[in-house]
Amino acid sequence: MRPDPDDPAPLDGLAALHRRLTELGSVVVAFSGGTDSALLLAAAVRALGPGRVLAATGDSASLSHRERDGVREIVHELGAPHTFVATHEMESPGYRENSRSRCWFCKDELVGRLVAVAAEHGLAHVATGTNADDLTDRFRPGIRAAAAHGAVTPLADVGLTKRQVRAAGRHWNLRTWDKPAAPCLSSRVAYGLTITRERLARVDAAEQALRDGLRRAGIASYDLRVRDLGRRALIQVDPAAVEAVAACAPALDAVRRTGFASVEVDPRGFRSGSLNETEETREQIGHGS
Repeated sequence: MRPDPDDPAPLDGLAALHRRLTELGSVVVAFSGGTDSALLLAAAVRALGPGRVLAATGDSASLSHRERDGVREIVHELGAPHTFVATHEMESPGYRENSRSRCWFCKDELVGRLVAVAAEHGLAHVATGTNADDLTDRFRPGIRAAAAHGAVTPLADVGLTKRQVRAAGRHWNLRTWDKPAAPCLSSRVAYGLTITRERLARVDAAEQALRDGLRRAGIASYDLRVRDLGRRALIQVDPAAVEAVAACAPALDAVRRTGFASVEVDPRGFRSGSLNETEETREQIGHGS
């Protein structure tokens, strides 16, 4: 859902965030380039100065080329030092088997490596962009994994919700304030289907092909996903764009050419976390494996 540009900035929340970061002293920010981590990084640079902040991005097959390029641009704009940290979640059987706890294995690997990076650079904490809304989501095993490594959550600590994070980002003129959520490529793969580098590369290529095809057709969608259901691809776009996308044969053909036997457009449109819909997931795996 596109954010509301008229939401007032939570100035009290930003002041509290400044105080919280000052208390922490120095941080490695787990930086994905999304709305939450961008606000956290911007706030950390303001509160602590760039010398006591390091943005670190996990670099693996689950990071799309589009997001990797975006990370570089955003960090440069925010004036923070940055490093890509190679992660090896693909070596974990628990990650590859792609159960509902997959994110635990990813964050365990990422935050564990960031703790080592923090020690190497003499920085006191690893901070994630977890916001207050995230703590109410029962499908977030990654949050538990990060907490087990001692990661801190400054946005959630001061009660900033996703809506408030976006409003604060707009107040600070951050380009990410209205950026759509962009979780890792593995989140597109139906539970129970094995995560492989080839599968993630296919999803990455399919989403880029879809974006390019819709742009050429003049069709806009704020949110866009290609869900990997095995041999089938399920496209999810804004509900208002569903009809136009379903009728855009060139875009659908482009997705099919990335390696899917068939392509469908979800008539219900994009829904964040739709693969967590238990009955739907079972049906998808049964028909798509």
